[in-house]
Amino acid sequence: MSEAVRQDWQRRSLAAVWHPCTQMARAQDVPPLPIARGEGPWLIDHEGRRYFDANSSWWVNLFGHADRALNDAIKQQLDTLPHVMLAGCTHEPAVRLAERLSARTGGALGHLFFGSDGASAVEIALKQSFHSWRNRGRADKREFVCLRNGYHGETIGALAVTDVAIFRDAYDPLLMRSHIVASPDQRLGNEAQALGDMRALLAGRHEHIAAVIVEPLVQGAAGMSMYAPSYLKAMRALCTEFEVHLIADEIAVGCGRTGTFFAWEQTGPATKADWPDFLLLSKGITGGTMALSLVLTTDEVYQAFWSQDVTRGFLHSHSYTGNPLACAAANAVLDRFDAGQLERNQQQAAWLAEAFAPLAADPRITHLRQRGMILAFDINPATTVPVERFAEKFHLAARRHELLIRPIGQTVYLMPPYLIDEPAAKFLAAAVAATLEEVVHVA
Repeated sequence: MSEAVRQDWQRRSLAAVWHPCTQMARAQDVPPLPIARGEGPWLIDHEGRRYFDANSSWWVNLFGHADRALNDAIKQQLDTLPHVMLAGCTHEPAVRLAERLSARTGGALGHLFFGSDGASAVEIALKQSFHSWRNRGRADKREFVCLRNGYHGETIGALAVTDVAIFRDAYDPLLMRSHIVASPDQRLGNEAQALGDMRALLAGRHEHIAAVIVEPLVQGAAGMSMYAPSYLKAMRALCTEFEVHLIADEIAVGCGRTGTFFAWEQTGPATKADWPDFLLLSKGITGGTMALSLVLTTDEVYQAFWSQDVTRGFLHSHSYTGNPLACAAANAVLDRFDAGQLERNQQQAAWLAEAFAPLAADPRITHLRQRGMILAFDINPATTVPVERFAEKFHLAARRHELLIRPIGQTVYLMPPYLIDEPAAKFLAAAVAATLEEVVHVA
């Protein structure tokens, strides 16, 4: 592709495509990168230049791009049953997927509702929580609680339990009011205070609160804020004590990202009562191939809707609910985990930790941290010259080092495909270090 052709391609894209999380006026100066194809962890442009997809294309490509096993599963399903409505019909890929995910919770979350994307899963859980309480004669329980800097999506309902100003503020007049409680972010060292604040809120408002929603172990849009499993265990106990549902939003952190298939497993649940009332999956569940989200919930919630009265049923749907192609892809993802993916992830995480360990001594960064296959650090404002549009400049500089990476504010993070070997880990560390050297300077 010549430079003239590239510019024309970008011009047409900017004229016709409204890109997400993008100020389109700014995109005139920093046009989107034209990608021709993907191969494993690499994205390749029309000139043959390649970029390691360090953020797994918004955290979805668990096994890289154009994975043969996932593609074959979708192709096989395509020739059998591409789609059938799940209202009044059923099909094997959906049933098999529901059974397999329930089994991974030991049957604690035995009922699975299908959605389309992460935000729809959040809205489904919010609606199911409120409606189940109403069906049980407790209609006053219609308030929700989220954590400071938590992110759960950008549709109106999901945005109401999101505390990220750049997404929320413009639409605040449209949103229901939620309670926002301190995050247990380990950088702040305030887990006890955060739990104390939560206890005080639940003690005072539990008759009106339907559910608390959390991102287990890692708050993604907050800048990969990490916290300990002990907070989740304590949260489960509080929600049980005050009869409030607990929603575990594992859309970003599920499917092995934190070192276990469900992040919640790191709490060591011994009984069904130790699991959350709702657990949400999306993103990686189809390995970056098809849009799908899932809401797993308990017998107690499910039974609250069991009635001959249609108004007591959960009347929620979308046209592609339980799409067989997406379910086939998700089953192929589970096949990979059944074949030992978590063990492979442990080794990959160790290679990443070893390769990035020297950065801990760099005065320009602070809070180098890792949870499974998620690694992050913050730019240290006390030791560096301020960089205007830091995330944009870091992203553009990284491209020159064969790296596709998008910082969140002043946080640089990696959430790569599960295709890391020792040389790849060293490459990533070297590329990040070279980009850091180019963009960030010691004060």
